[in-house]
Amino acid sequence: MALSLIIMPAHSIIIGTGSCVPQKVVTNKDLESRVDTTDEWIRTRTGIIQRHISNDRETNSYLATQSARKALDMAGVRPQDLDLIIVGTMTPDMPVPSVACLVQNELGAKRAGAFDLYAACSSFIYALSVADKYIRSDSGMKILVIGSEVLSRVINWEDRNTCVLFGDGAGAVVIAGTGEDRGILSTHLHADGSLGELLIIRGLGTAFPVSHENLEKGWQYIQMQGRDVFKYAVKAMESAAWEALDANGWNGDDVDLFFSHQANIRIIDLLGERLGIPKEKIFINIHKYGNTSAASIPIALDEANRTGMLTPGLRILMVAFGGGFTWGSGAMCW
Repeated sequence: MALSLIIMPAHSIIIGTGSCVPQKVVTNKDLESRVDTTDEWIRTRTGIIQRHISNDRETNSYLATQSARKALDMAGVRPQDLDLIIVGTMTPDMPVPSVACLVQNELGAKRAGAFDLYAACSSFIYALSVADKYIRSDSGMKILVIGSEVLSRVINWEDRNTCVLFGDGAGAVVIAGTGEDRGILSTHLHADGSLGELLIIRGLGTAFPVSHENLEKGWQYIQMQGRDVFKYAVKAMESAAWEALDANGWNGDDVDLFFSHQANIRIIDLLGERLGIPKEKIFINIHKYGNTSAASIPIALDEANRTGMLTPGLRILMVAFGGGFTWGSGAMCW
């Protein structure tokens, strides 16, 4: 009689979290002296009260490295034991080398492969999905996933429609394999390049290289059609969230904690209503950091983790939306 061996695929699990934000805080009141806006206008339309802005020394790679050190320390993992480093970002220090390579060097993670993943505000969910697939194929791997941004460098501080929204910061997680029936349950990724013009940075790439003409046009800055982005963001994130819920046999009541990309409090509130997730189960920190793009979900995870909110068995739903357009979701049992 032939014997068959069934090997159950490993789950990937987050074993450490970390985050880092710049020291400088810029409040809505501070912005009143720079652009035609008010604290009340920003609060009511976005939910933002303040944001952290980097100085010249607080580069993307610096913030990413600091968040990584905290995550590795929590996980009890040495840098030299890492197999892979993935950094989700849209604001790298420079085109080459990647932020991931700079972080690898700073950490001394000589065994690790390293690359950046560029999916705007969805980058962390995308990177988490990639890491999950690696772990499922080799449960012995240890992977560092970082979302890190210095958006203050690509903001036109004279454009009140964008400069009030964004902040700088980084969040990191360490991913490992587990034989337990928990961890990352599913991830779901989507994109629609036909809508890219609605949220774009035209300059600094090879299509529109650095030149006096392009700099005068302001193409090095974020340009956004806010109302259209709002509409598509709500629709896309709701769809992706339901995809994750359906894939795991959940409904809104089954979610213990919901992490939405921290872009706008009105978007987060709408998603909660449409998904049937009560406000007390929705993690919100946009008032402290603004929109930190790829860093928003890992910063939120680290805050929740370090305040004792994340306990074993907790059912977590994550969803994000960003330029490209890109969007995605993930379900996890902590």
